[in-house]
Amino acid sequence: MDSILNGLKRFVALLTVVLLCVGCSSVPSLGDNPWEVISLPTDVNLNDITFTDNLQHGWLVGSKATVLETTDGGETWEVKTLSLDDKRYRLSAVSFADEEGWIVGEPSILLHTDDEGKSWERVQLSEKLPGEPLSIVALGSNSAEMTTNVGAIYRTQDGGKTWQAMVQEAVGAIRNIQRSPEGKYVAVSSRGNFYSIWEPGMNSWEPHNRNSSRRIQNMGFTAEGRLWMLARGGQVQFSDPTDLDTWSDPIYPELSTSWGLLDLAYRTPDEIWVGGGSGNLLRSVDGGKTWKKDRQLEKVPSNFYKIVFLNPEKGFVIGQRGIILKYKDMPETA
Repeated sequence: MDSILNGLKRFVALLTVVLLCVGCSSVPSLGDNPWEVISLPTDVNLNDITFTDNLQHGWLVGSKATVLETTDGGETWEVKTLSLDDKRYRLSAVSFADEEGWIVGEPSILLHTDDEGKSWERVQLSEKLPGEPLSIVALGSNSAEMTTNVGAIYRTQDGGKTWQAMVQEAVGAIRNIQRSPEGKYVAVSSRGNFYSIWEPGMNSWEPHNRNSSRRIQNMGFTAEGRLWMLARGGQVQFSDPTDLDTWSDPIYPELSTSWGLLDLAYRTPDEIWVGGGSGNLLRSVDGGKTWKKDRQLEKVPSNFYKIVFLNPEKGFVIGQRGIILKYKDMPETA
């Protein structure tokens, strides 16, 4: 009996070691941390960030009708009080072109400014609008493009007084949507089991099944117009340059991991950053072939779910509970 018990103990001990090793990360570490944790006067979840053309005046929006403003490039932020009676509003997106800016959110709300945010006016939206506003892109004077959480796309050229539908039918409930600089869209279904593509001139969305058993987490466009895809289990894929239905082999920036990847962004044509749960942020400088991990951020108590680079020298990572990171150019990453 003792020999059996001793054997079981050795087996349990060996199994524990194996499980611990599986959970260990073998990804190399970055030599320097190019990100600074910025202190904000709020602990709400933030959803989007943008800057005016001078890249010093910026805006953050989030839950509980939260709007923050910076005038020093994002070093410090102040809460901006807007005339919103209902604090239930989840502000999901903000965009500026010159002095003209837009904010959208849910329950259905659209705000517009033409004086760089000194004053904001609420624009009335139709009660027949399919879904709730999800994203908006300022396109120039009195012009913007707005999407909803069911994939409807609308454009205005008169400051929001009238809107033209760009697609005949919405695509259905979506988890996220991203727009390329050329005006293409990719939308991921709410369950992550398929995605849809729309290009200017198309009457409807073009649906595509996911290419593996893993549910899609997020998608977007590379600088050269390819698609990138993040799937459950920390998987990254890129589409073929000439065929968006053909995908590269899966890449796992950190193979032995229990956290997921939530967003991806390019700092340069070759340098990619991916963020995920539990303060995880990784970088590739060769287009995704090899990766290094920023281990100095692992203790930040937040999931990193949105990465934005305004240019190679200016970038931000949005996390939970009022946490953002600001990129500071380092010799190793220059």
